[in-house]
Amino acid sequence: MKAIVQDVYGDSDVLGLRDIPKPVPGNGEVLVKVRAAGVDQGVWHLMTGRPYLVRLFGFGLMKPKVPVRGREVAGVVESVGAGVTRFQPGDEVFGTCEGSFAEYVCAKETLLARKPANLAFEETAAAPISAVTALQAVRDAGQVTAGQKVLVIGAGGGVGSFAVQIAKDLGAEVTGVCSTGKVDLVRTLGADHVVDYTRDDFARAGALYDVIIDTAGNRPLSVLKRALAPQGTLVIVGGEGGGKVTGGFERSMAAPLASLFSGQKFKGLVAKENHQDLEALTALFEAGRVKPAVEKVYPLAEAPAAIAHLHEGRVRGKVVVRV
Repeated sequence: MKAIVQDVYGDSDVLGLRDIPKPVPGNGEVLVKVRAAGVDQGVWHLMTGRPYLVRLFGFGLMKPKVPVRGREVAGVVESVGAGVTRFQPGDEVFGTCEGSFAEYVCAKETLLARKPANLAFEETAAAPISAVTALQAVRDAGQVTAGQKVLVIGAGGGVGSFAVQIAKDLGAEVTGVCSTGKVDLVRTLGADHVVDYTRDDFARAGALYDVIIDTAGNRPLSVLKRALAPQGTLVIVGGEGGGKVTGGFERSMAAPLASLFSGQKFKGLVAKENHQDLEALTALFEAGRVKPAVEKVYPLAEAPAAIAHLHEGRVRGKVVVRV
């Protein structure tokens, strides 16, 4: 089969389209014929091995442990391994795995769910990591309820575009923060208010929010605290910028300690992949209450360009690779 493979850490030029053996599903695994694969920020981190902190999470210290890139997948079940009971060949599924930039990939049964019937494979592939992360940030960590004022920073990105919609679905008044080129998108997602951070500073506007969802930002906690209500909750989702060692994740690690000295709650979110949340998202998608925002679809051979485009920070929603 064809796959996007790398042997060493580096920029997108270390990736190449190669022929490699077709995988065989093991116990509890499903072999998926890939139709589309999402491109999330984690793909760039695993490609470059930066920040170095990610290498300590089991992805390979000196070189990638799994040479095929891609973690979000949507496709059709080709075959199943021993012990698999939830799927059979021909089922359309989506979820997370290791190595989805390929014609076939093996995924754990527990990390897959039935594909939403009303979405194309390309739309579905945008959801497994980004939408699950948004759901856990808004529903679980933020515990957003109807009538609350919610601020989503990075509202035009992969996680942020889903967070805006999920918060609105829960009945919140949502303000989205994004760059100029993403203002129109964030409005179409349903945000009540949009702040263009290149022109306005939400932290100096005087508004206070019950919940702030900060997706892949780099603002200091002291700045975010100014916009948070006295008993409000800040949820930090990942981090960008920073040095080569922690790469911005230090804010997430420091957040719980900051809560000890304040009535405000600061939480760093590490999303947990599971099929239950994928099934919850399927219900939202099929009801038309949430919809993936896909800016562009690349062919498999151009996956390196898709990753480079994402890392530039200008993507409106998500980019996806079609296989």
